[in-house]
Formats: sequence, C-alpha cells, structure tokens
Amino acid sequence: MPTIVSHPYITSRKDIGQGHPIIAGTRTRVSNIIAYYKLGFSPEELAREFPHLTLSQIHDALSYYYEHQEKIDKEIEEDSEEYVKKLVQK
Repeated sequence: MPTIVSHPYITSRKDIGQGHPIIAGTRTRVSNIIAYYKLGFSPEELAREFPHLTLSQIHDALSYYYEHQEKIDKEIEEDSEEYVKKLVQK
C-alpha cells in the first residue's frame, strides 16, 4: 500500500504562478526554491535568500520536489533563459 505524504506548506492556485506549486500563503514557487538549491544553496542559505519563508516551509518544498522531481525539473527548464530563447527563435 503506497504511503500518502502530506505537504502542509505546498499548494497551487491558478491565479498565482500559473497554477504551479507554491509555498502556501506566498507567491513563491517551489521551482524557484529548487533552482537555488540546485545551485548549491543549503536550506539555511535558502532561508536567508527567502526571508519570508521558514525552514519548515523550505524543507517541505524540498520534500515535495523529491516526490515530484520530473514535474519540477520540467518547470525549471521551461523557465530557463535558454528555453525561452529557443521558443523565440522558432
């Protein structure tokens, strides 16, 4: 039987971030946090970069990412400058 994991700090709203996962009560997308994380930022450093977030919110975003890695990685890719340039050139 699969384990259902709750992410109390993660939500999505069509009117914020195009419906992508965000930190509840903010406009901060999970993919934004993960992009910094992939650059080598620790959770504590992320808390300094995003002072409106708690460590609990950041850890929940990381946990959410590892459960939805393909989806979040695709979102980061689509937000990249290189991807946008390719779209414009077509």
